[in-house]
Amino acid sequence: MGSLEASHDLKNGSTHMLNPLDPDEFRRQGHMIIDFLADYYKNIEKYPVRSQVEPGYLSFRLPDSAPLDPEPIETIIQDVENHIIPGITHWQSPNYFAHFPSSGSIAGFLGEMVSTGFNVVGFNWVSSPAATELESIVMDWFGKMLQLPTSFLFSGGGGGVLQGTTCEAILCTLIAARDQVLNQVGRGSIVKLVVYGSDQTHFALQKAARIAGISPKNFRAILTTKDDAFGLSPNSLESAIVLDLAVGLIPLFLCATVGTTSSTAVDPLDPLSNVAKRYGVWVHVDAAYARSACICPEFRHFIDGIEGANSFSLNAHKWFFTNLDCCCLWVKDPNALIKALSTNPECLRNKATESHQVVDYKDWQIQLSRRFRAMKLWLVLRSYGVVNLQNLIRSHVDMAKYFEGLVGMDKRFEVVVPRNFAMVCFRISPTAIGDRLKSGDEKIVNEVNRNLLASVNGSGRVYMTHDVVGGVYMIRFAVGATLTDYRHVDMAWEVVQDCAHAMLTKS
Repeated sequence: MGSLEASHDLKNGSTHMLNPLDPDEFRRQGHMIIDFLADYYKNIEKYPVRSQVEPGYLSFRLPDSAPLDPEPIETIIQDVENHIIPGITHWQSPNYFAHFPSSGSIAGFLGEMVSTGFNVVGFNWVSSPAATELESIVMDWFGKMLQLPTSFLFSGGGGGVLQGTTCEAILCTLIAARDQVLNQVGRGSIVKLVVYGSDQTHFALQKAARIAGISPKNFRAILTTKDDAFGLSPNSLESAIVLDLAVGLIPLFLCATVGTTSSTAVDPLDPLSNVAKRYGVWVHVDAAYARSACICPEFRHFIDGIEGANSFSLNAHKWFFTNLDCCCLWVKDPNALIKALSTNPECLRNKATESHQVVDYKDWQIQLSRRFRAMKLWLVLRSYGVVNLQNLIRSHVDMAKYFEGLVGMDKRFEVVVPRNFAMVCFRISPTAIGDRLKSGDEKIVNEVNRNLLASVNGSGRVYMTHDVVGGVYMIRFAVGATLTDYRHVDMAWEVVQDCAHAMLTKS
């Protein structure tokens, strides 16, 4: 609380102590921050969506050492306005169409405030019973909304946990899978374990494999093709497994994806799980972005076959209006996590844990400390209800369909891959480039589209990102920011058209 005064009377030996949690000052400053953020959201469209600063800009604006004496909150807020906001890429802007959304909401924000305000460290049940029990309840609520098999719910012998990110969820399940195999073959044995995904699988899998001690040589990124809509082919997976078995390797872990980062491709869960089951491979399903949509009955089919998986995760902080960070992980066998990740030092021993009637979430994750994340997910579910959450997601899908239609009406452009969910992947088509295009020279087409994206983002009016699939450079238009409406989609398309017209006319 920077505005509180701290004075030291060294002559008299007395000290006026700072109170960092003075209730009255907390209320005053808290109201100021809320007002500041409310104005930020009200005026967010006036800022360039992607920050326009150069590297190192902030070191020229701020002192090179911390202040010795308190500064008033009014001054600090003014510095946030003058110095911090210019360096922010505005993920909550209605003109943010990059990466995937990080959708926020009043309920998510207030839940974060309550969680931070309580500031509990809920590593085990006894450290804060409400934090543990609310998390278990909310994870079963969410699981039922997704129509998950009961085997993933606490009520069916499974269970859910709130991690920080997908990276953590993949790492925890990979370690659990590795621990099971090592227990079977003997921990003294020298084994070479193999991890499988597609060339579209999130790079978090590769990072998790390295942390888990899997050799980079034993990481299989299986090639996907346009014929399979860039989903992982079960036949290709089985061929890779058979080849690895033939040279003495042990297939360990498959990460299937529903809604890949590059193109929102969907891996066929049921046949992939059947292949994995034949060879004793743990199946984790990563649906960080897309699975939120599966609370809508019309999208539930994208996770058909989930009953064959061992675990799966989604990020509620992406497309479920629950502020960062909040990754939901469900497992069929919680004991697999607990055996691999638990610790039981004397200082944490207690009657509740030893009764085996409670959940100690410290044993479901890498960290010991953990935040009260369930509070914000609980507020989101209660504040909006299932029907409103479904309709919000549907509105984003409808806006993406609308944008897809705009692309389709302009003969200079093409949709590169089939649209799933609320993201459209498009580019200037080869035919629009005309004489510049040599026969089969995809490099020229890619370069034109790379320049188009740079021009679009350089305008400051919108922000999009790209990926390369099957050698094709494409622009990703991801709808999902909470404040986005049709007028923002129209404006984004106008920017794309204007930039494309300038480029093609000049060439």
